[in-house]
Amino acid sequence: MGIAVFAAGAATFVLRPRHGLIHPAPVAAQDYFSPSELSRARDYAGPQRLLGLGAIAIEAGTLVLLAVRPPRRVRRALERGKARPILAAAGAGAAYAVLLVVVQLPVSIPAEQRSRDFGLSTQTWGSWTADLLKSTAISMVITALGAMLLMGLIRRFPRSWFALGAVAVVLFSAVFVFFSPVLIDPIFNRFERLPDGPVRTEVLDLARRAGVDVGQVYRVDASRRTTGANAYVNGLGHTKRVVLYDTLLKDFPPDQIRSVVAHELGHVKHDDVPRGLLWLAIVAPAGTLLVQRLTERLAPEARLGRGAGPVVLPAAALSIALVSFALNIPGNAMSRRIEASADAYSLKLDGNPAAMIGLERRLATQNVADPDPPDWLQFVFGTHPKTVQRIGYALTWARTH
Repeated sequence: MGIAVFAAGAATFVLRPRHGLIHPAPVAAQDYFSPSELSRARDYAGPQRLLGLGAIAIEAGTLVLLAVRPPRRVRRALERGKARPILAAAGAGAAYAVLLVVVQLPVSIPAEQRSRDFGLSTQTWGSWTADLLKSTAISMVITALGAMLLMGLIRRFPRSWFALGAVAVVLFSAVFVFFSPVLIDPIFNRFERLPDGPVRTEVLDLARRAGVDVGQVYRVDASRRTTGANAYVNGLGHTKRVVLYDTLLKDFPPDQIRSVVAHELGHVKHDDVPRGLLWLAIVAPAGTLLVQRLTERLAPEARLGRGAGPVVLPAAALSIALVSFALNIPGNAMSRRIEASADAYSLKLDGNPAAMIGLERRLATQNVADPDPPDWLQFVFGTHPKTVQRIGYALTWARTH
């Protein structure tokens, strides 16, 4: 574990943005949000956090059970799969994906209902179920392919499968990032090129000033699921794009939309998507080495090469989950630094701190987000700076410019 954590820390230290960052001015949430807004956000966020932590606990408990004390039927099925291990691994991977969805329904259903109660979700149970079935089917395919590859590597390279596994993780992630905008995302949403008009003109003007190839700018029909607003950059090369929620374009004033776009252009300017893949490439070898060691500790059969069968897969799944959770903590620290850098670039490019403050305030209220979550939660799970910190960036910039 120490090697993996050291690799993640080293990757974060080497690749973190260093220049142009802004030290946030201290901000109290009550200075920018009314008592009713703060109460509503905390009434929503508190129980949702507990449900999210419950989902993690359920997944962890399920994986521990399967790896340490699997039910007889499960163990027998895996042992029978030894005759055709690769095919059996595919079936086990698909079943695993379905099982995790099913066992988490007791928390995912209440979480969805609470989102509706607070006016955040716009879905019917029919559309929610359809999305769940689509995502489960995709997970089944991906997990089945991953289990097949893992089983093949364990059997063919019993001492060094971690090395090829690291290469596979990085290659798969790059392929996924490249194809996801054109193959996966359209399964769930409709994407339209931003039509000619003031917003498109603003985007192209900002991109020209930033000196970046923005790729394409799309509007996504996020309102079919949520009243929340957001924007993001994804894709690589020809699939690179900036995506704006239709709720953002409909509900936010032009200066705040401009601030969002400037932030997203900061990600393009700084090559943050390739940066994330490079971070993964540095961390993956140590991470997969730890996965191999944990798998062998839990299932010694993994050392047998061609004698290994699908019975080792539950141990491998638990090991992957544990290592991924641990490495997500430094990964999230890296993400927060990247987002802070994009915020600073947005202020430099757009030069409108008042718009950024208004944007952050409105995003928090519309998305029913806690503007100042607990520090421990932010440290473990936070991918973006706190809302109060982002307001603090704008205040510091305003005072120094």
